Amino acid sequence: MKFTGNTIFITGGTSGIGRALAEALSARGNKVIVAGRRKALLDEITKLNPAIDTVELDIGNAGQIRAAAQQLIERYPSLNVVINNAGIMPFDDAGGALDDAAAVRLVETNLLGPVRVSAAFVEHLKRQPESWIINNSSVLAYVPLAATALYSATKAAIHSYSLSQRFVLRNTSVRVLEIAPPWVDTDLVRKSGDPRAMPLDAFIAQTLERLETATTEVVVDGAKPMRDNAGPNEHAFVEQFNQYIVDNPIPVE
Repeated sequence: MKFTGNTIFITGGTSGIGRALAEALSARGNKVIVAGRRKALLDEITKLNPAIDTVELDIGNAGQIRAAAQQLIERYPSLNVVINNAGIMPFDDAGGALDDAAAVRLVETNLLGPVRVSAAFVEHLKRQPESWIINNSSVLAYVPLAATALYSATKAAIHSYSLSQRFVLRNTSVRVLEIAPPWVDTDLVRKSGDPRAMPLDAFIAQTLERLETATTEVVVDGAKPMRDNAGPNEHAFVEQFNQYIVDNPIPVE
């Protein structure tokens, strides 16, 4: 995708990958608008990055998504990039009791959120000479983490949805890209400095480098073994990965 002169809307842009992408893309000559639930963080972004605009949005609320999209299209008629980045990653127990409210919130945020955001903007994007929908999935779409089974499943669904979305939009001006991050050291679970996590700045640098020429997906070097694992013989790697995590837990406190 072209890297300057875009008007870019990013969900979940108040921290982590979303915020880092927003700041990097703004610095490259794009107009960037970030959405998030926490007004204090939105105000902080505006204070530190006056060129970035913000909108308060709960990605799990369909009505808010429609209203925000209408507002943004009217205010930014040249808007041509939507980055579906917002997501949450709670731990769960696929072999135990279900917290139904938490499960519904997760699916509404991680799966229905990007679907609803894309639908709210897609007709506008079709009217732009060049436009992009960028969906942030995860390598856990290919090698699920058993301790976050439903999160992993929502990311697998986003990968599948992106494939369909790309095909359906093939004869329009809208290109669909997918970013599949590895474990990046952000506060999605807990920013820990764990050496197994990819530093955020390194992830952003590699991602931007690949985005410039990407036609389908962006996978940084450290994520390739997990991305390439999917297939009829994937089970052994999934078992080994999860046993490794059991033996070497991710710090959560």
